Amino acid sequence: MLSDKLNTVDYHWFLVCTKPGHESELCALIEREKGKTRNILEVYCPMHTKVYVRRGDNEQRQPFFDGYVFVLATQGALAEFLRDNDSGAYIWYNRKRTPDEKAVACTIPESQIRAFRDYNENYADKVIVLERPYTDYAFNAKTDEPNEIVRVVDGPLVGCKGYICRFHRKKGLVFRVQGIMPGSWLTVTYPNASDLHVVRLHNAEGDRLSIGTEKGRAADLLVGTLQGCGYGERTQPMLYELMERLAADLSLEALCKHLQKQEEKALADRLARLTAQEAGLLINLARYEHDTPGYVRENWPRIILRPFLTPASGIEMEEDKNEVELQHKDFTEIIRRVDITEEVYYPSKQEGGKTTTTYYAHIGVIPSPHGGESERSFTLFANWDDFLHEYFLTAGKANEKLVSGKVQKVRNEITLTETEKLIASFRNYAPTLYKVLTEPDSAVKNVSNFKVGEELLNVFAIQSSAQDIEAAKDKLIQTCVRICTEINTTNHLAVWRRYLRTVWLHN
Repeated sequence: MLSDKLNTVDYHWFLVCTKPGHESELCALIEREKGKTRNILEVYCPMHTKVYVRRGDNEQRQPFFDGYVFVLATQGALAEFLRDNDSGAYIWYNRKRTPDEKAVACTIPESQIRAFRDYNENYADKVIVLERPYTDYAFNAKTDEPNEIVRVVDGPLVGCKGYICRFHRKKGLVFRVQGIMPGSWLTVTYPNASDLHVVRLHNAEGDRLSIGTEKGRAADLLVGTLQGCGYGERTQPMLYELMERLAADLSLEALCKHLQKQEEKALADRLARLTAQEAGLLINLARYEHDTPGYVRENWPRIILRPFLTPASGIEMEEDKNEVELQHKDFTEIIRRVDITEEVYYPSKQEGGKTTTTYYAHIGVIPSPHGGESERSFTLFANWDDFLHEYFLTAGKANEKLVSGKVQKVRNEITLTETEKLIASFRNYAPTLYKVLTEPDSAVKNVSNFKVGEELLNVFAIQSSAQDIEAAKDKLIQTCVRICTEINTTNHLAVWRRYLRTVWLHN
């Protein structure tokens, strides 16, 4: 841009201060005279000069933009205009940081003006300005757990990312908007988050799902390792023995030496190759077993088929292979590498992004008992036992509401208008699951008390001929992955996300 020592060429947005309550008069004056004045192009006066401000538990309506007007002009033309037309108004200058520093007029980038105008014209009468910094809302003050992070997907707040926080028994969306001064931000809350259509973002630095599934991941890691080493029917008693021994002596090195002495070399070698993170999972579970004897036996009383999605494969796969088979007494297990891409958020950097994580899908295959070799059919199934058990327990109106997807009327206390709100149902927020549960022509079915040897499981299953078994595997895995991601990315099915932890051992 050209050098402009006399401020007669370069156009900037300047912040002009006037007497509180007189900003509309100054705005009208500039608007009226700008056509007669060279180098004054545009004036903007914030429409909403009062906002709700929350201080502690109190909400007050206070002046927020009193006495400010924004003008797009050259500095020389604006200063001359104010001098000749309004002696009470002046251009705001940045504060000098050192005595020798030259005072410089405050200019605001065009992008920041657009963001501020967007906020002031669309949100200012709908949100409450918060006193505390945005980062204070990353965690629940009572439980110290991370608050959910969401992104608004439509409406006037589309694209906003923020935290779901509870205020006076209501859940609000806390987010940041561009402030009035360069580099400044406002922390605000939309007081009723249930009115918004949002998707959850995975908290890359402390998601509550990671906390909730830590013990499950540890037990699964050990079960997968035992099965991968060929323990078969001995997996369950060996799981209890190893956890009890590790609880008594919190040392993986000591456990590996013991296994070597017992001539369990393959298992000792596998445990010795665990990563630091994997070893930490086992030690944490062992500590809990030490403090709560019998915890592992009580929570893993039977082992049939591992959860549908796990972070560890169990069997070590070759680099160029995405799938491996493991033979069990009553069925064949297919373990397939699956990459899942999620939207994530980094609270410390206040940045979003996407990340792809490798998981392992586990499905069982059982041949049908009838038909010759050329006509053999198979049932492929995925373990959703606890999740579907809770669903099968719902009945009557509870079940009808869960799958109906009807809307209900809600009153917005700020705008005093009634709007339609989607019920937190599978139909509205987990459409793939809704289809499986309700549509007769769905290839994947939900099956209660599916017989696996002498055990019963609640599963998602698909029937297949021998010729179509590869396509059936793809269909079952893809359907179950979609169900997992749909439930995990909505903030409206919180109770079902808890049950999802038994299906998807989220990283």
